[in-house]
Amino acid sequence: MSKPLGAITRGTTGRNRLRRSDRWLVHSPAVRHALESAADPLVVDLGYGALPVTTLELAGRLRALRPDIRVVGLEIDPERVRVATRFATTASVEFRLGGFELAGLHPVLIRAFNVLRQYPVEEVPAAWSTMQAGLAPGGLIIDGTCDELGRRCCWVLLDGDGPVSLTLACDPHSIDRPSDLAERLPKVLIHHNVPGQPVHALLEAADRAWAAAAGHGVFGPRVRWRAMLNALRDNGIPVEQQRRRLRDAVLTVPWTLVAPT
Repeated sequence: MSKPLGAITRGTTGRNRLRRSDRWLVHSPAVRHALESAADPLVVDLGYGALPVTTLELAGRLRALRPDIRVVGLEIDPERVRVATRFATTASVEFRLGGFELAGLHPVLIRAFNVLRQYPVEEVPAAWSTMQAGLAPGGLIIDGTCDELGRRCCWVLLDGDGPVSLTLACDPHSIDRPSDLAERLPKVLIHHNVPGQPVHALLEAADRAWAAAAGHGVFGPRVRWRAMLNALRDNGIPVEQQRRRLRDAVLTVPWTLVAPT
């Protein structure tokens, strides 16, 4: 195999840190279709960090969709791979040395969380392109960032052609306003959260709708978040409709709404 593409990052991780993105993956119609229709339901967890706990959690949650899902954790640091292999207790989860080239694999889903955040922004397009080239037909990528406890998360969903959507997710008890999530925007957007840019306009609109929904706060922040989403839709913002009430506060919009100008 050629040398893995990428650089060794900090590798911080923690149990349940990526639970919000995992729950979103399980209920996303696009992700469900990709996994359920795949001839080989292979998933790559790219850059799982110093310990593989989130890779194992991902595998357990995705088995609710397909019991035959295989998950491969890839790390560019050989020592992290050596440590992780001690945790691989089933044949459906394994760990290998690899980077953006995906170790020659062709997964139907790639999760790269808290990886590109540590790279220069100008390297993001090439990393995306390399991963896209390795996708199985109909495959998807989730490139995201979260805080240390996983209470504030943001991610971009991509297919083989490019970005599809942006999702903001949080524990609504952990924020004062939706724009608090700006610090966790993916690398491709975080430097564009300035006046005149679409993602800044979305966060401002969310803050206004959140403030207007303050009266719903007596029923709890999740009810207030849903009222905020309804207000955004009423104002013409194409917020994705959730098929069920998730425990997380989630806002998903088309990429075209937030793509940098």
